[in-house]
Amino acid sequence: MLLKDRTVLITGAASPRGLGLACARLFAEHGARVQISDLDAEQALAAAATLPGSGHLHTRCDVTKRADCEAAAAQALAAWGRIDVLVNIAGITSPQRLMEVDDATYDRIFDINMRGTLLMTQAVVPQMRKQKSGAIVNLSSVSAQRGGGVFGGSHYSAAKAAVLGYTKAAARELGPDNIRVNAICPSYIDTDIAGALMTPERLAQIVASVPMGRPGHAHEVAGCALFLASDLASYVTGSEIDINGGSHIH
Repeated sequence: MLLKDRTVLITGAASPRGLGLACARLFAEHGARVQISDLDAEQALAAAATLPGSGHLHTRCDVTKRADCEAAAAQALAAWGRIDVLVNIAGITSPQRLMEVDDATYDRIFDINMRGTLLMTQAVVPQMRKQKSGAIVNLSSVSAQRGGGVFGGSHYSAAKAAVLGYTKAAARELGPDNIRVNAICPSYIDTDIAGALMTPERLAQIVASVPMGRPGHAHEVAGCALFLASDLASYVTGSEIDINGGSHIH
C-alpha cells in the first residue's frame, strides 16, 4: 500500500462523481486515513462513510474562509497528530465569454480556485514544516496551459494558471522543508462540475478534439494524485502533470 498510515486532507471531496471522492477512495484503499472536507457537511459525512478502512474524518469547509481552513487542519491534527498530504480539489468553472464576465463571477472563480488553494496550503504548512515532510497536490487545468478552449472561460483559465504559478513558487519555497508541491492539469473529465451546461453537443465537440477519443474519468485523475502523494514521487516537485488524452501535447 502506497500510503499506509499516512494522513490526507482533501478539499471539495464529497460529490459522488467528483475528483475529490475518487482520490479519497483510492488513497484509503492504499492505507491512508482521509479527511473529506466540503461545503455540504451532510454529503461530506456520507462520503466519508463509504471509504474503506477506518479513522477517516469529515468536515464542513468553505475554502474561501481562512477560519474554516485552519479549523479543518486543526481537526485533522487533533485526531491524527500529523498531516502528510493535502490535495486541493475544491474548484468551480464558468463558461462566460470575455466580455460577459462580471465582478461577482470573477471573484467567485478566483476565490474558490486560487484563494482556497492558498488558504488550505497555509493551514497545513506549519505542521508539515515541523515534520520536515509533506506532499501537496493542486488541481489546475489544461485550460491554464492552452488558454481555455475546453469549457471554462478566460477568467477560469486565468485562475487555474494562477494555481500553476503558485504551485511552482511554493515548491521552490518549501523544498528545503522536504515538502513537495505539484499540480495536475486535467482536460475535460466526466464529472458533474459543469452540470447541465455540458450539453451532448458540447461534449461531442470536446471528445472530437481528443486523440484518445473519449473524456477522462475521475479514477484516472486519482491515480495521478496518488503517485504525487506517495514516495514514488519523492523527487518530484514543482511539476505539472497532464491528464488530457493527448488533447494538448506540448
